[in-house]
Amino acid sequence: MPSPYRAIFAAPGTVGFSAAGLIGRLPISMVGVGILTMISEITGRYAMASALTGTLALAAAFIGPQVSRLVDQYGQRRVLRPATLICVASVAVLLVAAANGWPDWTLFVCAAVAGCVPSVGSMVRARWTVIYRDSPRELHTAYSFESVVDEVCFIFGPIIAIGLSTTWFPEAGPLIAALCLLVGVWLLTAQRSTEPEPHPREEHGNRTSALRSPGLQVLTATFVATGAIFGSIDVSTLAFAEEQGHKSSASLVLAIWAFGSCLAGIVFGLLHLKGKSERRWVLGVCAMAVSMIPLLLAGNLPFLAVALFVSGLAIAPTMITTMALIEAHVPRAKLTEGMTWISTGLAVGVAVGSSVTGLVIDASGARSGYVVSISSGVAAAAVAFAGYRRLSKPAQGEEPATDGDGDSRAEQQGDRVA
Repeated sequence: MPSPYRAIFAAPGTVGFSAAGLIGRLPISMVGVGILTMISEITGRYAMASALTGTLALAAAFIGPQVSRLVDQYGQRRVLRPATLICVASVAVLLVAAANGWPDWTLFVCAAVAGCVPSVGSMVRARWTVIYRDSPRELHTAYSFESVVDEVCFIFGPIIAIGLSTTWFPEAGPLIAALCLLVGVWLLTAQRSTEPEPHPREEHGNRTSALRSPGLQVLTATFVATGAIFGSIDVSTLAFAEEQGHKSSASLVLAIWAFGSCLAGIVFGLLHLKGKSERRWVLGVCAMAVSMIPLLLAGNLPFLAVALFVSGLAIAPTMITTMALIEAHVPRAKLTEGMTWISTGLAVGVAVGSSVTGLVIDASGARSGYVVSISSGVAAAAVAFAGYRRLSKPAQGEEPATDGDGDSRAEQQGDRVA
């Protein structure tokens, strides 16, 4: 591991909560594609499968920020454990319902309740922020490492979920994902020494949502469109691989996409770039949008894999910069909630993108699904450009993100670490 990454683990407890976070967030790339594969294996209905995963994503988008808001107020252990038990129980009932041919509405109810799944990545990043809040360079490296971990999950998660559901039994993918969530959250919340201190509602006026921050609004809106990119690519790639007669290869192709992002994240964490984080973030979003175009030209799986690898190079750097901007625009007492709103934006986008893509594929074929990816990329770039001025303004509120000279934290980080 390169020196900057090795250095961040010098702080006590960092190895432990990072390992637990890896296990706990593996389901983020397994549950959706696992349910998608399960339903397509059992019924062959892609529209139904994508609608079900979309329901789960929308439920998580609605409930997730509320769970994280409770975490900010009461602490990770008190909130995450009961939320995880509810989520795992709901997934278990969903699998039983799918296996026994229960009415469709029961599947949707279970998916909706399972939306209380905690944002484990936000919980881990909140711990890094507490440890390295006053060390911008180390915090940048920590955020980079976490983005790499996310991509590692997206490399192996789909392979595990699709592989289990296609070679063992259809419900195997979501089942293993639920078990990983349970184990990861329990291990994470058992580590009390690095848990961020809660901020009760009575403190610092902690009654309003972090989403009142104009900067966070821009980031969240942009990531709705970004989530639509992710959701459409997942569904389109699975359907395209099936059309090519190699459905199980979809997991490998998606892993190559995540691998491109993983490599970019590792390199990005080692760089000392100059300039404003806001400008770099807009460029990253635009790069993601442009990289969608070659997907529509793919005529076979090898070409698609190469195109996805290239498009993945823009993902992790953009996500890393996003986390730095959140830290700059959201008060400390609402940091976990603020990070979760990004996951919420992605979840809403995944729900919309996967649902629309499922309908497009059923009507026009798998490759047409990538039209949704391109359209989503254009929308993300448009929102990013429109909101650039909001991001450039210093954050206002409970804890102004300015120093004595009036420079925003985001701008400081752009000059010092990004």
